[in-house]
Amino acid sequence: MVGEAGADAVLVGDSLAMTSLGHPTTLPVTLDEMLHHCRAVGRGLRGFGGGEAPLVICDLPFLSYQCSLDEAMAAAGRVLKESPAAAVKLEGAEPETLAAIDRMVRMGIPVMAHLGLTPQSVHRLGLRRQATDPLAQERLVQQALALEAKGCFALVVEHIPDALATDLSRRLTIPVIGIGAGDRCDGQVRVTADLLGFTDRQPPFSPPLLDGRRLAVEALRGWIHQQKPAGRRAVPATTPESPATPSC
Repeated sequence: MVGEAGADAVLVGDSLAMTSLGHPTTLPVTLDEMLHHCRAVGRGLRGFGGGEAPLVICDLPFLSYQCSLDEAMAAAGRVLKESPAAAVKLEGAEPETLAAIDRMVRMGIPVMAHLGLTPQSVHRLGLRRQATDPLAQERLVQQALALEAKGCFALVVEHIPDALATDLSRRLTIPVIGIGAGDRCDGQVRVTADLLGFTDRQPPFSPPLLDGRRLAVEALRGWIHQQKPAGRRAVPATTPESPATPSC
């Protein structure tokens, strides 16, 4: 559906831990699970016949790139070898992360960076807006410049002040992709389940485009109601002559 809608890129994000797998944070999702979902996205896009398919980017999950350079390279390499993704995304700009990005880029692996609200740091930063004071904003600018210098092809900035995101778009030569960072970035990214209204709690910067959860529940409720025979209980007792047919 995203391909048919005309998206330029599809990010298979570790947010699928929350939107698809039922976890409260992104931390539990594994690299194997990311690869599983990324391959599914690739199969969906192969059926897209509307022109050039979107670029597929895959998040590297928590602890797949922070522990050592060799493990980071192996994880990123698996993404390119075992899925249709042509790039990976990493969060943060700590020295260890910058070293991993430097090696990946030199070895031919395209890297997208991510600053601001970084969900893999939820226990340290929470899910609140980031870079709200001058010191934090200057630090983020310096991190963005360092990421660009290491060869990242794009930068996602999440839940930061609009003016800061606009300034980054002007200062960097790589595209700055915003999510909850104003409308003056070079591009925008959103969680599809948020846009379609399927999540229980919407981020403040991503209002749903439709009330998908309510529409789906009402449609299913209507179907279930139609399957219940008038004057009889919903699931009839099973008999050898007439096996029960569950309504859902």
